[in-house]
Amino acid sequence: MREVVRYKKCFVCGEENIGGLKAKFLWDGSQATTTITALTEYEGYHGIYHGGIVATLLDEVMLKAILAKGIYTVTAEMTVRYKKPVQTGDTVRFVGRIVGSRGRLYSTEGEALDSKGEPYATATARYLEAKPELKSKLVRSIE
Repeated sequence: MREVVRYKKCFVCGEENIGGLKAKFLWDGSQATTTITALTEYEGYHGIYHGGIVATLLDEVMLKAILAKGIYTVTAEMTVRYKKPVQTGDTVRFVGRIVGSRGRLYSTEGEALDSKGEPYATATARYLEAKPELKSKLVRSIE
């Protein structure tokens, strides 16, 4: 397993983002993963982790599966299906993988899983490979 590159100011993975999640993403050759503890700082309702943060982490883990291959993309579309709420204090494992590609478009799947491997949420998304000018800007962001 190796760590996937990151941008130090990123809300999700940046170590220098004071209000960020500071998630560390690993790549095992077939999928990207991260594990977080659902902190109260990111709750929506009392005791419930905000669904938007779950979606954000799903987006990032799927994007990291592509980035781990050295391909720079941006999110084109994403669908999230929530199965059950994440309680603050829960440990959540996020998994993302590429399931297909055609031209500059990459299709992915992601899951947010509890400690038993049961899903809190699932997602599908499509990412568009950045054209040279945007790719250059994205590459400059990476540590």
